[in-house]
Amino acid sequence: MTNDNINENTAAAQAFRARVAASVRRAVVGFDDVTELSLLALLCGGHALLEGVPGVAKTLFVRSFARALGLDFRRIQFTPDLMPSDVTGTLVFNPREGDFIFRKGPVFAQLLLCDEINRAPAKTQSALLEAMQERSVTTDGVTRTLPEPFLVFATQNPIEQEGTYPLPEAQLDRFLFQIEIGYPEPDVERAILMERHKFQDLDPARAGVEIVSSSAEIISLQKTLEEVVVAADLGDYVVRLLAATRNDGALMLGGSPRAGVAVLRAAKARAMLGGRMFATPDDVKKVWLPALRHRVLLDPRAEVEGTKTDAVLNSIADRVAAPR
Repeated sequence: MTNDNINENTAAAQAFRARVAASVRRAVVGFDDVTELSLLALLCGGHALLEGVPGVAKTLFVRSFARALGLDFRRIQFTPDLMPSDVTGTLVFNPREGDFIFRKGPVFAQLLLCDEINRAPAKTQSALLEAMQERSVTTDGVTRTLPEPFLVFATQNPIEQEGTYPLPEAQLDRFLFQIEIGYPEPDVERAILMERHKFQDLDPARAGVEIVSSSAEIISLQKTLEEVVVAADLGDYVVRLLAATRNDGALMLGGSPRAGVAVLRAAKARAMLGGRMFATPDDVKKVWLPALRHRVLLDPRAEVEGTKTDAVLNSIADRVAAPR
């Protein structure tokens, strides 16, 4: 790749990042870090789990993000009575043709929001596994390809446990990131209140969120990501980080090789959005928490003592030496 191509690719990625962030900011204030991580997931072809208490604008953010990107968007409200066919689609009888036709479910979208995903039972949650991993859906022995790009955003409330079904580890592992969304800072919350009290419901289009990208641009950027360079010592660094999670007494389950792949791909995406075609240890450190926090398990004794997963992962990142 020539220097001109490198400069062109990095400039396109930076411009994409700035346009999307500015558009989303019209509807959602204080979500710049969430937007950044969501863009990394998008470029990696990954999925994101948004965790936060009700009322912190998780759903509004995803709706605004999808509109800014110009993607076909669908939303499913997960409930205990939701069936797998409500997600994937089902065969319905066509009396005119005298035959059954397949009616596509909401999963056949480019960006699918699974709201309160932990309110549906495991059988329904598992309907997403093939879609998230293989980008396809198999029903009645027929496999149908999902559109490109395709990504799943899911939300869940970390506090309320009654009437919920915790996601199994296999399902959690399909999410590239778990993004924590907390309460806003006082100045941000003040701005939100002064804006939102004017409207009963804020629609992203009404708020001024503009479509600033397209499927073609996103797919092109995803292809460019493959050209970002990862040095061998950076791979060794991630291996040592993962080994530390498996040997830490506070963790019952450490990071898998899939977690390592997720970290490196996310580090590459961060590098590209930052104007570089090579990843650095700093890129790895910035994506370490959201890429690992849902892939490791605290030891019950450490959990009883009040130890937090993020604290353990931060400690590991601090003590494992990074390459120079």
